[in-house]
Amino acid sequence: MNSILTSAQMRLADQHTIEVISIASIDLMEQASSAFVTAVMQLYPDKNTSILVCCGTGNNGGDGLAIARLLQVRGYDAITVWIARFNSYESDDFAFNLSRLYHTPIAVTEFFPADQLPDIHQHVVIDALLGSGLNKPLEGDWLRMARHINQANRQTVAVDIPSGLRADGAILEGEYTVRAHDVVTFQRPKLSFFFPESANSMDAFQVVDIGLDEDFIESLPSDFGLVEAADIQRIYRKRKPFSHKGTYGRALIIAGSTDTMGAALLSCGASLYSGAGLTSACIPKEGLVALNASHPEVMYCSWADLPEAWGSFDAVGIGPGLGKACDNLPTILTYSSKPLVVDADALSFLGGKTALLKQLPLHSILTPHMKEYDRLFGTHGNWWDRVQSAREQAVALQVIIVLKNRYTFILLPDGTVRINPTGNPAMASGGMGDVLTGMLVSFLAQGYDPQEAAVLACYLHGAAGNQLVAEGMAVVPPSRLIAELPRTIASAGI
Repeated sequence: MNSILTSAQMRLADQHTIEVISIASIDLMEQASSAFVTAVMQLYPDKNTSILVCCGTGNNGGDGLAIARLLQVRGYDAITVWIARFNSYESDDFAFNLSRLYHTPIAVTEFFPADQLPDIHQHVVIDALLGSGLNKPLEGDWLRMARHINQANRQTVAVDIPSGLRADGAILEGEYTVRAHDVVTFQRPKLSFFFPESANSMDAFQVVDIGLDEDFIESLPSDFGLVEAADIQRIYRKRKPFSHKGTYGRALIIAGSTDTMGAALLSCGASLYSGAGLTSACIPKEGLVALNASHPEVMYCSWADLPEAWGSFDAVGIGPGLGKACDNLPTILTYSSKPLVVDADALSFLGGKTALLKQLPLHSILTPHMKEYDRLFGTHGNWWDRVQSAREQAVALQVIIVLKNRYTFILLPDGTVRINPTGNPAMASGGMGDVLTGMLVSFLAQGYDPQEAAVLACYLHGAAGNQLVAEGMAVVPPSRLIAELPRTIASAGI
């Protein structure tokens, strides 16, 4: 699990590395700039590419100056540098790298407040204006420069973070930033990269190692952690010899109505293909033909048999396509204290019912998307506030909230947050949430604790979609993703 740090903590990591490893700050800047240049050369391998490097006068600008020099050393001859001198500040490392640049053939132009900015004709723009230290909206000449870059509509690569984007905290509507196609960020991604509002500032990011002290970084307190493949390999338990269907638990999916059986079938299929030993479906009788045709391995449990059969199940999920049958949820909550997976219609039913929410079994897993979450806990103006609210609710109710989005936030009962990095836009279709619900129930049934089940299901759900995209699929239907799950899960145990 990689800790995600605030910008202030990353500055501490910089300073610690300088002091403990005894590396000069200018040499650390050189390492960072070299790592950035390697990434840019992969993005734009043609050394005839014309590149404009736009620099402020702080350390982000110092990075930009070093990047321009290193690109020229590596054979990129069409390099131009702009320096925005819109205030009197100049960092020592910026000044040193500027003196180095004067010994190269690179053209350098300095701009002062109110200077006219010439048209941008270069193919690529590198944004090294302000970096991650910004804590207020762009204004004045900085805003004018950012607009000028964006209006040129060139391929733009940001150094560490797009200028104007906050590294952490709420991204407010109307805050203007440089629009980067790619961001090459140092050592750790910025927390803001995982929030949907950052899509207005960037398309993609990659992280490069610049040699900071990883032990020190991991020692810093952080409530946010990025899930890695190594975490999945640590959590996942391979099947052992002499195990049998009883070893892997009994899962129950309470889902579907006459008009929405598809949701129930997707959840049941995901439970089955995620490895539950036995999967049962509590569905309307009208859906039995469809269930038997699509998943003959899944058993049927009627509503009438549910009270008596309840104790035989190791994990229960409720909600996908359930419709009016959600009225039975208060009764279901009286059956036992085993954690539930609550999704879709069941979440909508709980909206505004504070007393009923408090009756949820400890460590139940709620899986809302944005609108479902706001129906549960009130409207939020931005994703930062929504995530902070979800942290509070997870602690207060002692549940796990899987707040679904491009990067899913897994809010734990201790107030910490796990960010799931897998998944892609090809998965954006109705039914994907039903698949995730089935996976969650399956992993709970197999004996994973709720936190492990949430991390496993979210990561493997997205990883299966990523694998299909890598094989050429532009759109990934939920049913196809289900079929991919056994192969994805097998790779998790390698």
